[in-house]
Amino acid sequence: MTAPDQYASVRYVVDDVQAAIDFYTTHLGFTLNTSAAPAFADVVRGPLRLLLSGPASSGARATPADATAAGRNRIHLIVDDLDTEINRLRAAGLPFRSDLVTGPGGRQILLTDPAGNLIELFQPAHRPDAP
Repeated sequence: MTAPDQYASVRYVVDDVQAAIDFYTTHLGFTLNTSAAPAFADVVRGPLRLLLSGPASSGARATPADATAAGRNRIHLIVDDLDTEINRLRAAGLPFRSDLVTGPGGRQILLTDPAGNLIELFQPAHRPDAP
């Protein structure tokens, strides 16, 4: 086994690579790493490298025809102030796919990218420091 790369990579198959680049860099704090649009690009946020594969890319061509729709899997982005992020993204006209959900670990909401892939915005619950 080889040594791990500096990034954890996730591949999203998208309809429009440039629209995906614009979405992730404008709204979610990613930076463009490489672009071979319209076939492929990758964007980075912290240790996450998101591979954006357009219809002509090898990643999309390798995807079986019965698995082409966006799925229930999602990237999970931690935010400091979920309410502020929700307000900012709603003001930008972005589509949310869930209501705000609160649980013992924190609060979350789902939105979609232009191709319908899910993104979870998550604010961890504040826990008192251990003695």
